[in-house]
Amino acid sequence: MDWSSVTAEDLVDALREVDWSTPPRPVSEFFSRFTAPRSYSKWTSRLKCNLYYYRTNYFILIMFILGMGFLRKPVSILAAFSTGLSIAFLNDSFAVTFNEKVTRTVRQFSPHLAAKMRPPLRPVIRGRPSSKRSIHICGRPRWVFVVLFSVVSCFLWMTSCSLLTVLWALIVGLLATLLHASFRTPNLKARLNTFREEFRAVWRNYSEF
Repeated sequence: MDWSSVTAEDLVDALREVDWSTPPRPVSEFFSRFTAPRSYSKWTSRLKCNLYYYRTNYFILIMFILGMGFLRKPVSILAAFSTGLSIAFLNDSFAVTFNEKVTRTVRQFSPHLAAKMRPPLRPVIRGRPSSKRSIHICGRPRWVFVVLFSVVSCFLWMTSCSLLTVLWALIVGLLATLLHASFRTPNLKARLNTFREEFRAVWRNYSEF
């Protein structure tokens, strides 16, 4: 894949739609080989490739750095967890998987309540859905949970009085992610994974017609 032709908007859309439930890459692979990029175009291409391939590792890294900054403040840990959960809900795969697991758990205790948690059905016109599929969580639109956990996290951050610490921890986490993505040499597995994700995207778009 020619990552130099991929825009930042395309990368954000791909990270939003891709499956985040996969386990992180092994530590031995994550810290395997580092080299300096030879040009600006090589650097931007490597940066986009690594951000996409090691997305789960970077997410865990940032959450770990945030957690390390608040070991003495349990409220801040809850705030970091709420913030991470609100961001994770923006990903389609995570939101769908979370909804399925919650619905499956509730069904064991109350099938009637689980039936109410199903997403609304879309009308079908001439054998095709009339609108694009929208993501629902527990029968409610996804944005409801995103806003809810964002408000909760903001309230917890304000009560813990750790906004400055959050800012510094977030800067350190983003800087560590940027440095790793800039100097980690993309391996063959990263390139093959990219081609596989491209094929899945093409097949998914084909199946919609």
